[in-house]
Formats: sequence, C-alpha cells, structure tokens
Amino acid sequence: MALEQFSDVVQRCQALPEENYTTEDHDVFTISGRTCIEEGNGAQVLSIVLDDKNQDIVKSLGWNLLPPLIKVFLKKEDKSLKECLSIFDYLLKVCRPKELLIGLLEQLEQDDPDAIAESILLLLIPLQKVLLRLGNHKPSSLGMTLSSLLDQLAKLPVPHTKEQEEDDIFMLCRCCTQLMNFVRPFAGEANKHSLRNGEQTVSKASGDKDNELQTELLKFCMKALNHPLLELQLKDPDTLVVSPLRDFATEILTTLMVIREPLPSLVFLPLLRRKQVPGFLEEEVRYPKDSLACLAHLVFVHHLAVDLYPCVFSPVFSLRCNMEHISVLLSRMGDFRILKGLELYEKSLVRVDDNSLPADLLEIKTFLTVAQDLVNVMTICQNQDLRTRGLKVFQMSIDKFDIEAKYSFFQHMLKLSGHSGVQGYIIKNIKDQINSALQTENSNAWFEGLYLLPLLRKVLILPDGPETDLLQYLDRIMESLNLLRYLVIRDKVTENRTGIWTELYKIEDNFLKPLRLGVNMSRAHYEQELRNTMEGKRTKTKEESILSVSVGDEKLPDMTSESQIEALHSALHTFDMIQSVLVRIEELTEVKESP
Repeated sequence: MALEQFSDVVQRCQALPEENYTTEDHDVFTISGRTCIEEGNGAQVLSIVLDDKNQDIVKSLGWNLLPPLIKVFLKKEDKSLKECLSIFDYLLKVCRPKELLIGLLEQLEQDDPDAIAESILLLLIPLQKVLLRLGNHKPSSLGMTLSSLLDQLAKLPVPHTKEQEEDDIFMLCRCCTQLMNFVRPFAGEANKHSLRNGEQTVSKASGDKDNELQTELLKFCMKALNHPLLELQLKDPDTLVVSPLRDFATEILTTLMVIREPLPSLVFLPLLRRKQVPGFLEEEVRYPKDSLACLAHLVFVHHLAVDLYPCVFSPVFSLRCNMEHISVLLSRMGDFRILKGLELYEKSLVRVDDNSLPADLLEIKTFLTVAQDLVNVMTICQNQDLRTRGLKVFQMSIDKFDIEAKYSFFQHMLKLSGHSGVQGYIIKNIKDQINSALQTENSNAWFEGLYLLPLLRKVLILPDGPETDLLQYLDRIMESLNLLRYLVIRDKVTENRTGIWTELYKIEDNFLKPLRLGVNMSRAHYEQELRNTMEGKRTKTKEESILSVSVGDEKLPDMTSESQIEALHSALHTFDMIQSVLVRIEELTEVKESP
C-alpha cells in the first residue's frame, strides 16, 4: 500500500513544477516513502529515486527520507541496507544542501550515549559533504553544525583514567578524532581566504576584521576548549603513548594558528584587556575566560603546540599573563578545574628565580586575587590532595617574591585572610624572614627595625582582645607566641636589631596582658563546664546525656557527655600550653631586662 502511494505521488508530480506541489503531495511523499524504507522496500524506493523522470520531486522533497534511512544505518541489520546506502548517497548529491543540512542535524539529536556517538560518527562525513556544497552560505551553517556537534559531545561521559581513555566505551575519543578530520578542510579554506585578502598573522584582539568562516571556527575552538577539554585531565606521553584526547587538544591549538589566532596573543589577551582595547565587551564574548584559561594550561603545563609558541617571553611576563587564567581556574567549582589552576600556577612559578618578583607586581589585582583563591583551596576544598598541593604552591609563590614584596604580601594576607591557620602560616613565614635577616651582617631594612615594627604590631595582637575565642584563633596565637619567644631569645638587648626590646611595653599592653586575661577567663569557663558535665553524667544515663556544642557560629553534631568531657579536657590542655609559653616569655624578658 505505501509503495503504491509513493509511486503514485511521484508519477503525479512528474509533470508539475515545484511551486505547484500541494501540501498533500508533500505529506504523501514523506509518509509513504518513509514507510516503504521502514518496511524493507529499499530496492523499489531506490529505483524510483534514480529514475530520470523523477529528479525534480526527488531534488525538492527527497531530504524528507533521511530519518528512516539513518535508522536503518544505525541498526546495521536491515535486509535493504545496501540499497538504503545508495539512496542516501544519491540524495546527498541532488537535494538542496540547506534542506539536507537541516534534516541531518535533526537526526544528530540523541539522548542515549551509545546512540549519540554512533550518530556523530555516521553523520560527520555526510555533513561535511553538504557543507562543502553551500558556497557563500557556508559560515553560518558550519557554525550551527559545529555547535550542535559539540552539544552532543557534551552529553558523553568524559574519561578520567588511562584505562577509560584506552577502552573508550562511550566513543568520545573516536568522535573527537573524527571531528577534527571534519573541521580540517574548513580551516584550510579559512586560511586561504586570509591569504587572498592579505591579512597579517595577528590576533583579532588588535581590531583586524576577520572573515565569517574564521569567526565560526574560532567559536568552535573556544567552545571545545571549554568542553570537553577543560573537563579533561590529559595524560602525558609517558603515561599514555597514544592519546586521542591529547591529539584533539593539539589539533584545536593548531586550528587556532591556521585561522590566524596566534597562541601568544590569546594567552596575553588579559593584559590587552587591561589596556581597554576598543570593543572589549565583544572580546569577552569572542574569547571566553574559561576557554583562554584552558588554552594557557595546555600550552604551559602540557606543552602542546610548543613549537608554535615563541620562547622569547620572559618567565615574569608569562607569569603576569597567566595570573588571570590561574584565577579563573582556581575560582571555579570542580576538582579538575582547581587542579588545572594549581598546575598552571606551579608551572608559571617554577621558571621564575627565587626572591626575584618585585613588590610592584602586588599592585596588579590578580596577584592578590590568586592568593585569596589559594587560601580558599587550602581551607575550603573537600579534596585533601588539592589542599596539600595548594599549600605547596602558596609557599612557592612566597618564595618567588623579593624581600620588599614578601613584606607587602604578608601585610596584605594578615589583613585579608580571616582564617587562623592561614594567619599562623603567614606569621611562621615572617619568623623565617626575620631569622634570615638576623643571620647575616648585611642590613635588611624590611625585616629589621623600623619597617619590621608595624608588621609585628599586626601580628602581636588579639583580634577581639581578652574576649577572643582562643580555640578558634589557636594557630595564629601559638605562631605569634613562638615568634615573640624567638625574638627575645635571638635578638640581644644590646643590639635590638628587630626593635623588639623598645616595643616590648606595647606588646605587653596590647597582646600579653589581654592574652593572660583571656586564658584565665576561658579556663574558668571550661572548668565550670567540665564540672557541670561531670555532675550531669552522674545523674543521667549515657543515652540521655546528649549535648549540643557550637564552635563559633557553626553548630556541631550532638555529643554524648563522654565526648564533651574529652573535648573540655582537650581545651583546658590547650590553655595550659598557651600559659606555659607565656610564662617562658616572661622569664626570658625578665632575665634579659635585669641589670
């Protein structure tokens, strides 16, 4: 029945011009033709399609037969598979490319991971053939196609291990490889277009007008850098000799060069933005920050396309350019992005000499922003490995600053960071710098005498006076006490190179007295709590004695009386530890100050 209807409508329309085809003709051709293919009558449909008398209607309406044909290809078992392939190839040659493109893109949309990859791999070559026929309408159609392909790729699970990439169960690696084969001729065409128009090899950030094909390919590369590449942890050749994903990343960078987007200009784009290049709002859209950050990571960490990147830029200049990329990565959610940020910062720092970065760099906002991002990684990130690595990179960044820059950096961090552990770590670094200064006869203006005293005043103080929560600020307090103890031991009264002995009376009033009072108040409070808890334990059963405890503003899980007694003993032990260091400092100052 369907075959008869299909044959009848084709014969009826043979003598009609296209504009005279009715809606009914269109519907009958589409429905009956699709039914014929679905019922396995591919040979008969092929005969009708190839008949010279039917070329007009096939050219006009043949693209409507794409859905059942593609279903046959995906099943791979239809008895008329060979005839369907012939029909498909013929339609690609004779039907109008714009309509073919719409039909193919509709069939690209899938939700099941297996069907997604199969559809991409099946349709890439047909899509390429159709696009190459489009002539002047090619750029916008190519952009729409590439966007659809990347949207489908984004639905596929990303391999994270060497084994997952090798197995390629969901075929993301195969799809990426074939996608670059798909793009290559269009990139070559865009390059030739640029050469014909005498364009120079400069970044579009400089204001040169590029052709539409280049624009669409740039959008594709930027989108691919954002996903899947930003979500991937590429394997080094030592780990995985043949890596399709690493090859895909290299091809993306190469394509950027082919379409006249030099890698150095893209890496340096944040500096150009600071100079307020005309049209910078457009640049934000053309060059997304996440994509540029991923590009910098590929170049500096994985050394991809390194032969396309000049080596004339100084390590300090490269570091400056990468700081915004590092901040973008560290401030994003997700362990992989944070790891990329840490890797990029580490690789950017390792080429810089220790004690070489000047204090002027701290006037650049991103240097302090990245420091705060690192603090967040060290204190908030759930991944222990990332917290540890964050601390390592944080210390490395401190080591690269010169003496004046270290001094300024410590001041900024004591002011900006409200985390006791971070403040304690900064104070420990201050102590190390003072120790280094005292070990040499050469004068160190920043960590001795007049310059040091303002820094010490920021360190040797209680944030909230005697009411300071000593447990919450324990790391800061202990490092401050250790620094003070070190100073009164190491710096002789007769030399007073640090100025500590002339400042001691102020330290006594602003730090030591409030701390003694705070310790006594806290000990009395916790001793009373301990007595109340032990008394309550004697009158209640263990199951009934459930207590609520808060640290700062955060409510902790309910505790049994045994757990609270243990916590109270631990707190009292902490107060004893603080008290013992206070007593030791008193002894040292009394002995040194006595005639």
